[in-house]
Amino acid sequence: MIYFDNAATTLVKPPRVAEAVVQAMQSMGNCGRGSHPCSRFAAGAVDEARIKLAAFFGCKRADHVVFTQNATQALNMALYGLLGTGDHVISTVAEHNSVLRPLYRLQREVGLELDLIPADEKGTLRLELLPKLLKPNTKAVVCTHISNLTGNITDLETIRRFTAAHQLLLVVDAAQSAGYLPIHMEQMGIDILCVTGHKGLMGPQGTGALLLREELDLRPLCTGGTGVQSYLREQPAQLPEHLEAGTLNAHGIAGLSAAIDYLNDLSLERIRQQEDSLTARFYEGVQKIPGVRVYGDFSRPHGPIVSLNLGSWDSGAVSDALAEDYGIATRPGAHCAPLMHMALGTEVQGAVRFSFCYHNTEEEIDTAICAIAQLAAE
Repeated sequence: MIYFDNAATTLVKPPRVAEAVVQAMQSMGNCGRGSHPCSRFAAGAVDEARIKLAAFFGCKRADHVVFTQNATQALNMALYGLLGTGDHVISTVAEHNSVLRPLYRLQREVGLELDLIPADEKGTLRLELLPKLLKPNTKAVVCTHISNLTGNITDLETIRRFTAAHQLLLVVDAAQSAGYLPIHMEQMGIDILCVTGHKGLMGPQGTGALLLREELDLRPLCTGGTGVQSYLREQPAQLPEHLEAGTLNAHGIAGLSAAIDYLNDLSLERIRQQEDSLTARFYEGVQKIPGVRVYGDFSRPHGPIVSLNLGSWDSGAVSDALAEDYGIATRPGAHCAPLMHMALGTEVQGAVRFSFCYHNTEEEIDTAICAIAQLAAE
């Protein structure tokens, strides 16, 4: 199988990740729930992972790294914990449903006011419209760092200047950028960063994190056991316990910690060079094929994602043919990004997404180009 569905989850994990998970499952107790060696070992491993993630993402305080199951949970924690009645938020049509659905629910339940930055025909966000969307009650801008459909990279510097000028909060969904683009929260003016462990970070599924700027407080999305201050009726006020209720996935966190070590050893620069080279090779090959339409703006910096369609052929049928006849794994359909599909005019047909990782090869790229050419010839 040639695996080009890395934007959904990376298939090839560094061996050290699996080894760390196995070791954790054989030796860890419940983090923060005892003083015996097995519990202390789990707590130490989790704390070490917090320190690594804080350094990796430029978060000033390790105790402001809150572990989650994935980016979806982190985004829900951020949006429900931050926004309420009387607030206005600006987001974009590039967002995943992990952002859109919580915002829509807040609209229904508390009357949140919401405006969305539109996109042009290539899916590029029209950030020049930001000032027109500003209101007296605007509290935050919520945006994806890289579109999971087009691969377009959001111009966070332009958004940062806007949020800084108007004292707004900046919430970033880095599900597609973490492990590919360098991210430094303090330098980039990011107040809340939401990441998942199982994509570009090459960690296990069931891991993610919400990283908070210092002195920023959120209402807990979930309350329950923390192992500390058990007689309080409310969730403890200190981080990370304030936002971490219940037993952590310490086994997965151990794997994520090992994945961060791997990324640091390899370097993001090397990873991006490889993934950019593969993406450019694929794009140059398929965009010349008659009947192929590629989505996204490839004249600007672009993530390791290429989405396309073959004529009027349903994207699901194309993806099935690639898998069954050529052994190539892709992702068809709507990609949980309905508004971007509407902006591109692909809400009925969907699109076939190819997403690459460091472990893919040029030979695999060339095989996929030939497969698409053969399908297009039909």
